[in-house]
Amino acid sequence: MKLYTLMENTTCRPDFDAEHGLSLYIETDRHRLLFDIGQSGTFADNAEKLGVDLAAVDCAVLSHGHYDHGGGLKRFLEINDHAPVYLNRNAFGEYYHGPDRYIGLDPQLKKSGRLILTPDKFEIDDELSLCTCNEKTRPYPTDSAGLEEKTGDGFIPDIFLHEQYLTIRDGDRRIVLSGCSHKGILNIVEWLQPDVLIGGFHFKDKELSSGRNADLDLAAQILGGYPTEYYTCHCTGLPQYDYLKLIMGGKLHYLSAGQTIEI
Repeated sequence: MKLYTLMENTTCRPDFDAEHGLSLYIETDRHRLLFDIGQSGTFADNAEKLGVDLAAVDCAVLSHGHYDHGGGLKRFLEINDHAPVYLNRNAFGEYYHGPDRYIGLDPQLKKSGRLILTPDKFEIDDELSLCTCNEKTRPYPTDSAGLEEKTGDGFIPDIFLHEQYLTIRDGDRRIVLSGCSHKGILNIVEWLQPDVLIGGFHFKDKELSSGRNADLDLAAQILGGYPTEYYTCHCTGLPQYDYLKLIMGGKLHYLSAGQTIEI
């Protein structure tokens, strides 16, 4: 399986643009897959520099209904005229970071006939499947980190019912992709126990001190206890990644825009 990082907060090449967002292109045995689409159309410019033909993508997945993962959707639909786009049925909720900052998807895109609104569990085929784990108990506590959903009664903390995870079955391996892991990376790994996990850990707001950092120490201990290999990015935070890397060593890797890897 080959993975191309089309967009991420950082870049490993001077000719690549970076933005707060995520977009990954993956070639499997059966699919040319796009996972998340960045916050703008710039992911497509980076794709061209990597030689990725977005018009040949046969399947696209949005991990959740935030602008930094789905803001480039309009441009993708213009470039590619056939690939279905799978997003959770709750993805077009009214999501905010503070009462004046809308961070959701463009509601006009709901009119596209290419979108498939998925339930909590959805089998694309025998290689690809989606799940939200909404029915599962969260063994490790999470918080909304100031992210909210607007309802008829005002604003409520977002519990991220719109976040879904993609599992790719690659022979005997299960490879899981998670955009931001808002439901908690520790919970996701406990629920799905993948061989490989790719995605953001949402640790960017975890404070670091010169001494012990209890939250990150615990996360490194728990994540390192699974036989899972991790490729992280985006909302993990670079200082937090560096700290985890010191503990987790070769089990943890970082993805930057412009990077191509074999998994």
